[in-house]
Amino acid sequence: MEVLAISMDRRSFIKTGLGTVGSLFVFGPTESLGSEAAARFALLADTHIPADVQNNYRGFYPYQNLQKVVPDVASSSPDAAVIAGDLARLTGEPGDYVNLKKLLEPLVEKTPVFMALGNHDNRENFLKTFEETAGQKRPVSGKHVAVINKGPVRFILLDSLLYSNKVPGLLGKAQRQWLENYLRESDNTATILCFHHTLGDGDGDLLDVLRLYRMIEPMQKVKAIVYGHSHVYGFSQFEGIHLINLPAVGYNFNDRDPVGWVEANLTANGGDFTLHAVAGNTDANSAVTKLTWR
Repeated sequence: MEVLAISMDRRSFIKTGLGTVGSLFVFGPTESLGSEAAARFALLADTHIPADVQNNYRGFYPYQNLQKVVPDVASSSPDAAVIAGDLARLTGEPGDYVNLKKLLEPLVEKTPVFMALGNHDNRENFLKTFEETAGQKRPVSGKHVAVINKGPVRFILLDSLLYSNKVPGLLGKAQRQWLENYLRESDNTATILCFHHTLGDGDGDLLDVLRLYRMIEPMQKVKAIVYGHSHVYGFSQFEGIHLINLPAVGYNFNDRDPVGWVEANLTANGGDFTLHAVAGNTDANSAVTKLTWR
């Protein structure tokens, strides 16, 4: 872990900035998704698919949850689907990824599916199952990064996996440097960053979040960050950058939180985010959150 040489401590920096409150691979068609005036993304996180289909936690069955979610996502006809990490149940066993691939097949037939790795994934085991994705561009050594361009928006999927089955995440110096260079050289398309880890000041969050914030805050093209990890659905802001915490597909940690996925209809000026709650607290099912980009 690198030491952050900054004048403001981590907790103070994050509290001041907040308004409230893996490795990436594409499975399916090409990453170039067209140039229409709007884009629809299906956003998922924390599927936690097990090798044992009967594996369950807090009364939730992750395998059955994704089995239910996939046709729902497919019927919404998204331009692409993104899963923000923790694809596997706990330690990223080979059987976890075999089942994941099987469950995603009906969706992959209709739209590209992009996947990032979280702290419960295992990079080597994932690659063995999704070996046909090995040609995906990897501009950062040891990290797997992808850029998804769709009409008025651009998703940059980053790799925050540090250790398998340990909680914290890290982008790392090489990936941050690549991101900074890419953002400086790219056009002003509304850009959304996506990775697994949360953006707080705890030991289990993204450990280099301060460096990331300081990099992207002056870059007006960065409009939002999408992430998972907490199994909570919520919205906050840092200096006008929207922070979108996706609900888990596999299970929640608290009865108050939904289990499900989010449909995002995105334009150059903002987005509408619709919750599709399939379990847990479904009170906000179909609720739409409207965001305006900075």
